Amino acid sequence: MTCQTTAPLSQHFSPIIGYHRSPLSQKFGAPRQPNLVAITSVIEMLAPYDTPAAFIGLEDFSHIWISWQFHHNYLYKDSLYKDNQPNKNNKSASNFRSQVRPPRLGGNQKIGVFASRSMYRPSALGLSVVKLKRIESVEGRVLLIISGADMIDGTPIIDIKPYVAYSDALPEAQSGFAPTAPHLLDVTITELAYAQFEQIINNQRSINDINQNGKGGKLAIKEVINKTQKQLLMTDLDTIKALIAQDPRPAYRRSETHTSFVMRYKSVDVSFQLLESEQLQITNIVTI
Repeated sequence: MTCQTTAPLSQHFSPIIGYHRSPLSQKFGAPRQPNLVAITSVIEMLAPYDTPAAFIGLEDFSHIWISWQFHHNYLYKDSLYKDNQPNKNNKSASNFRSQVRPPRLGGNQKIGVFASRSMYRPSALGLSVVKLKRIESVEGRVLLIISGADMIDGTPIIDIKPYVAYSDALPEAQSGFAPTAPHLLDVTITELAYAQFEQIINNQRSINDINQNGKGGKLAIKEVINKTQKQLLMTDLDTIKALIAQDPRPAYRRSETHTSFVMRYKSVDVSFQLLESEQLQITNIVTI
């Protein structure tokens, strides 16, 4: 009898089961690793994966693994998916980069792509552990409220699994060129920027009071997501400072003083610059 073997598939397409809804709509400013900044965000599940029955038991876990797609990766976003449908004529193989320049190494030293967490990888997939704050059922659909994600708004979610501490946490593991968390910079804010932030919050609060007048009951899905994506709170200033403390500037521009950089967070653009004192200072906060 002749044993026949089947050649393995060179491509695999997974369904998008949900989308990440985040205060961060751009890559600039997003944490480079999960759990560096405790940003609250939402995973909006899609039908048929949004049934509450699929999540029974998950509430007993404090953290979850999330598989997701680098949808802002310019090498792949047009070739892998179009209108959320797999494109079988994708060019991911021809776009393959064997080496990358990690920001952690100053953006100058090259290492192999498989020794990095770069977005420019064959699968264009990311993997993150995040804190599961709670599971909400809104309008018969599931929303996962999470914290610590390194994904931006609109990120396609491919899979969700519970984090199991006894097997997933390996304290003796070696972490190569990233043995410790990145160094954080001190962040200050000018009186002008602080006043701008307060005024924006007051304006939003007035508008929300008008919109909520006469409404009762639970929030709709759009309202829950809008609060995550757009509505500012005073506590958001601590989150903004924590994001900027990670120093999102390109590695090759980190010596530039008094050069303004802009990070978009929720409904505002936040301008900041490096001072001679090695502090990053928030100078301006304006509504988008």
